[in-house]
Amino acid sequence: MLLLLAGCATNPVTGAREFVMMSEAQEIAMGREADGEVRRQMGLYEDDALQRYVEEIGLALATRSHRPELPWSFAIVDSPAINAFALPGGFIYLTRGIMPFLSDEADLAGVLGHEIGHVTARHTVRAYTRASGAQLGLLIGSIFSPAARAVGGLAETGLGVLFLRYGRDAELQADRLGAEYAAISGWDPAGVRDMLSTLSRISEGADRRGVPSWLSTHPAASDRVERVGSILSELAARMDITGLRVNRRGYLDRLDGLVYGENPEQGVVRGRDFLHTELRFALRFPAGWEVVNTETQVVATQPGEEVYMVLQLVTDPETRDLETLAIDNMRSGGYRLDAGGETSISGLDAFVGTFTGGRGNDGQPRARIAYIDHRRSVYVLGGLAEAQAYDRVESEFNEAIRSFRPLTAAEAEEIRPNRIRFYIVQAGDTWQSIAQDAGHGIVPSNTLAIMNGFPVNEQPRAGDRIKLVVEG
Repeated sequence: MLLLLAGCATNPVTGAREFVMMSEAQEIAMGREADGEVRRQMGLYEDDALQRYVEEIGLALATRSHRPELPWSFAIVDSPAINAFALPGGFIYLTRGIMPFLSDEADLAGVLGHEIGHVTARHTVRAYTRASGAQLGLLIGSIFSPAARAVGGLAETGLGVLFLRYGRDAELQADRLGAEYAAISGWDPAGVRDMLSTLSRISEGADRRGVPSWLSTHPAASDRVERVGSILSELAARMDITGLRVNRRGYLDRLDGLVYGENPEQGVVRGRDFLHTELRFALRFPAGWEVVNTETQVVATQPGEEVYMVLQLVTDPETRDLETLAIDNMRSGGYRLDAGGETSISGLDAFVGTFTGGRGNDGQPRARIAYIDHRRSVYVLGGLAEAQAYDRVESEFNEAIRSFRPLTAAEAEEIRPNRIRFYIVQAGDTWQSIAQDAGHGIVPSNTLAIMNGFPVNEQPRAGDRIKLVVEG
C-alpha cells in the first residue's frame, strides 16, 4: 500500500489520481538526459532564426498550458522524416522534414500544442514506464547475440523509447489540448484539424530515414479529423475563436531556402551510393538494401533478412595500428579474428578481417569488417550475418567495403541539398506540370500537392503561391 501511495500522482490535466512511478523531478531529469541524446544522435537544424521562431511559438503555448512551470524546450532536429515528438519534462521537437508539410503558423501551433498536450497529460511518462520492459528485452537480446550487440547501438540510443505509439485515447486528448492551447494563445485552433488532414494524406512512401515518421508513431490521422471538428465546435461555444491568427505568409517566408530531404553535410543516399560532403568520402551499398543514416552511424539492411552493414567513425582510437584496433574492438563485442590482414582500399591504409562471434559454433554470427584510415580518422565498415547466411552475402560485403573511396573537393562541391522555394501558379498549371517543369521532377506531383495542403486529386489555383522543391 505504501508503494502504491508513493506512486500515485495527480494528473495536471484531468485532476485524477493515477499510478505513475516517477516524480516530476525525475521526469525532468530523464527528459533532460534524453534531450542530450536526441541532439547528439539527430543534430539540430542550423538556422538560428527558424529555431527562435519555433521556440517563441512553443513557449507562448506552453506558458498557457496546464504545466507552465516545466523547463520547456523547443527545437527543430535535422531529419528529413515527417515527424514531431515529445520527451518527458517538456522537451519538444519538430523534424525539419515536417516543416514543408505545414501550411501556416496555425498548423505549426497545432503540432506544437499537440506535443505539449502529451507532456502536460503525462502521456510521455506513462509511455516511458511501459517501455522499460521492452527496452530491457532489447538489451538482454543484445547481450546474448553478438550480432545484435554489434548493430544494437542504433536501437539502444534511447530513441526507440521515444517513438512508441500512444494509445488512441491519449492521442485524442492531445488533439483536444493542442486545439485549446492554440485558441487561448491566440492561434486558430483549426490548425490542428488542418495539419491532421495533411498528415493523413501523406503516403506510406514518405521518407522515414533516420527517425520514424508521424504515420509510424501516431495512429492514423484520418479518423481523428472528424473528432477534432467536434472539439472545434465545443471551443466555439465556450469562446470566440473567429479571427484568431493564421499567418500563412509569415510562416511561408520563413521556409524559403529550407533544406528538403537529406542534408549532404550529414551524408546523403543517392541510389546505392552514400556520400558525405563534410567528411569527404563515398561508398556503395548492395543493390536493394535499405539505408538508415544517423549522426553516429549508417546502417544498411537487406529487406526481410537478419543481415546488416554498418559504417561508423571510431572516436578517440587508443592506437593508430589498424590491426590492433580492429582485433581489440571486435573482441570487446564478442568476436574473434579468423583471418585478415593489412591492405589498401582506394589508396587508403586499411585492415580487413573475417570474425566469428562467441565460440564459433555453426549458429554464431560472422562478420567481414574493415578498419579504414581516411583523413586522420578511422572508419569501421563491414557486414554482419548469422553463420548460415554469411556465405551468401560475403561477396556483397566485400564489394561494399572495396567501394569506400575519398571524395574530391570538386565532387563534394557538386553535391548540394534540395531546398524549398516558391512558385506562383499560372493559368493551366497542374501539379503534374509544376512538378515536372518548375520542379524538375525532384518530388512527385502527389507529394507537391500534399505539401501545399491539397488533396492529390485537386489542382492548384492560378495566382496561388505554392511551395516547390528545387535543386541547390
